[in-house]
Amino acid sequence: MSLVSEEFPQVVPYRAEEITIPADVTPERVPTHIVDYSGTVTANVICIVYAVNNKKSIEKVSLAIVLEVLVPVILVGNKSDLVEHSSMETILPVMNQYTEIETCVECSAKNLKNISELFYYAQKAVLHPTGPLYCPEEKQMKPACIKALTRIFKVSDLDNDGILNDNELNFFQRTCFNAPLVSQALEDVKNVVRKNVIDGVCDNGLTLKGFLFLHTLFIQRGRHETTWTVLRRFGYDDDLELHQDYLFPLTLKVPPDCTTELNHNAYLFLQSVFDKHDKDRDCALSPEELKDLFDVFPYMPWGPDVNNTVCTNDEGWITYQGYLSQWTLTTYLDVQRCLEYLGYLGYSIISEQESQAVAITVTRDKKIDLQKKQTQRSVFRCNVFGDSGSGKSGFLQAFLGRNLTRQNTVSEEHMSYYAISTAYVYGQEKYLLLHEVFPDFDVLSDTDLACDIVCLVYDASNPHSFEYCARVFKQYFMDTKTPCMMIAAKSDLQEAKQLYALTPLEFCRKHKMPPPQAFTCNTADAPCKDIYTKLTTMAMHPYVTQADLKSSTFWLRVSAGATVFAVLGFAMYRVLLKQR
Repeated sequence: MSLVSEEFPQVVPYRAEEITIPADVTPERVPTHIVDYSGTVTANVICIVYAVNNKKSIEKVSLAIVLEVLVPVILVGNKSDLVEHSSMETILPVMNQYTEIETCVECSAKNLKNISELFYYAQKAVLHPTGPLYCPEEKQMKPACIKALTRIFKVSDLDNDGILNDNELNFFQRTCFNAPLVSQALEDVKNVVRKNVIDGVCDNGLTLKGFLFLHTLFIQRGRHETTWTVLRRFGYDDDLELHQDYLFPLTLKVPPDCTTELNHNAYLFLQSVFDKHDKDRDCALSPEELKDLFDVFPYMPWGPDVNNTVCTNDEGWITYQGYLSQWTLTTYLDVQRCLEYLGYLGYSIISEQESQAVAITVTRDKKIDLQKKQTQRSVFRCNVFGDSGSGKSGFLQAFLGRNLTRQNTVSEEHMSYYAISTAYVYGQEKYLLLHEVFPDFDVLSDTDLACDIVCLVYDASNPHSFEYCARVFKQYFMDTKTPCMMIAAKSDLQEAKQLYALTPLEFCRKHKMPPPQAFTCNTADAPCKDIYTKLTTMAMHPYVTQADLKSSTFWLRVSAGATVFAVLGFAMYRVLLKQR
């Protein structure tokens, strides 16, 4: 560019246009044609052409491959009209030497033999490359391909019996190719597998071993597009990684005062996933069952802290209710993570939806709920404040049905700052999410303050404990519309007079709060859950009057409804489980 313009260009393109210097301006009177090269301008596929009637031309093929970048290569033996023999035998060692070579085509530009086929193979090499799928030297699929197809098999195995039966195979075929297989075609496929693979077919269904064999066969017979169609339908990119657009179909915009929840269809899907892996039908997931459930994930998403965040059985295994609660928590706190997890489980494919984003509901603005004095939300957040040693962690764990004795068996490193479970308010099942806020008075974030209800916990046996709750309330919540409740924890111990200007009861009366609620988790059985029903009710109905909150009849209606529907809810799940 400097040569032509005789000045340095301030803006330099990746590649300059071709330049021809005429002969009459050069000392030697020789025309010069200059072609710029840029490494940033690359091809998706390269066709290396040699003449089948020229031995030297064939020998140059190897050098040409070495000089080119690592993209699929098609070897093209041109001028086949000039010879009566094939060059394949000569070119075969070159093909075996370079994995980049997809195929070799002999053609004739003169009589148009295989010209259209050549460019079909070039296109196919880009859209359906062999390299990521198959190793020619070992004559088997590559580990990444096997891993991806194994996940696809597990997602498609709807009853988790290790076999794809006819219904599952038909669903798989319809999902990937928009057409079911007729009965005879299904039998033909299974017969091919039976003849070639031991244990490829079991109970007239296709095993993982048989499923992998079929795809190996497709690739070996040049039908890569079949395997690629399956892989791409299940979200994989050209590197056999799950595509970001598949895992994160869109960025959900959640306006202030709005939250994210799973909708009814999402819960039905998650219930089916639970049933699929609850092999012993005990309504809980053993460590082995949980590991099997998450086998379609690239990592284990739930750590030991989850067992202290949701309800578990006596063996510490996550129950059906605890399982749904954890999904609800993830959706509420990190909806993008929830979308990712649903993607791994194949939600959009099994539910036949465009993406897993349809599983999410963004709730309406909380201010509208207050105006209309009703809410459509199912999840309510309660931030729990209290000084160190006030009993906050015990309060969270008690919500999960754990008394003090059981809480003492929990490892400190596996403790959770969240607890989530269900509560019934007027017969409606709602989720209450408790979040223990770290007791550092000077660094409370917007997240610490944003909630549907505030729970202020103090140790009734410690005379200095209440002051912290009073300070938090007066500094952060006194002038807000967020309902607050005071909890007098450790009520089984000797009550101490609080060293504060007002007694807890006087403080609550002054600020129009319900009276302090006595609470202890030092019980023989599971702690009483009435307090959590009260918290959920206040979160649902922040406009309820103080007279209602003080009324024993009001709370009796709430508690009675909670007891009846909790029993009915569990019984209903048992019935559905038996039906399935």
